[in-house]
Amino acid sequence: MTHEPHHFAGRLIALIESHAEELTRGTVEQLQASSRTPSYHGLSYRDLHERVFDVYHDFGHWLLEKTEGAVRGKYYDLGVRRSRERIPLSEVLWALVLTKNYLGSYLAAWALSDSAVELYRQQELDRLITHFFDRAMCYAAEGYEHPPDAESLEEESLSAARRRSGAGWVL
Repeated sequence: MTHEPHHFAGRLIALIESHAEELTRGTVEQLQASSRTPSYHGLSYRDLHERVFDVYHDFGHWLLEKTEGAVRGKYYDLGVRRSRERIPLSEVLWALVLTKNYLGSYLAAWALSDSAVELYRQQELDRLITHFFDRAMCYAAEGYEHPPDAESLEEESLSAARRRSGAGWVL
């Protein structure tokens, strides 16, 4: 995927995506060690790795192409899941802040701007990253505070089955 037409820091996005494994390991280690996220210390490394890697591996896609609905769905579901796991909302939000900060520190170590244009692109990427994580936090909080009940989950499942089968109504 090329990001140059978007005039953003395509080189930095490529850096994130190509170093996704390293970023993921560092982020997961931080989440499982931070005093701000004690409930994450007991979560499965595999679960955390999978979720963090998914974002880093396709970061350009998440920033530039994913719809608002896709971002909402992923992080609303994360909030629901963490609520059901009884992880305090403050820790869920701290986990997202720590992830954003880890990424920012990583990029700061690599991002040396040679020109005003590159500096502008780096600032634009920083703005996009902040916007992405702000939305992720809000949607996670919404999912955490308003998880769907069993009845609405069943209706959602039936609706999805109807859409797949092409049936408009099930009597």
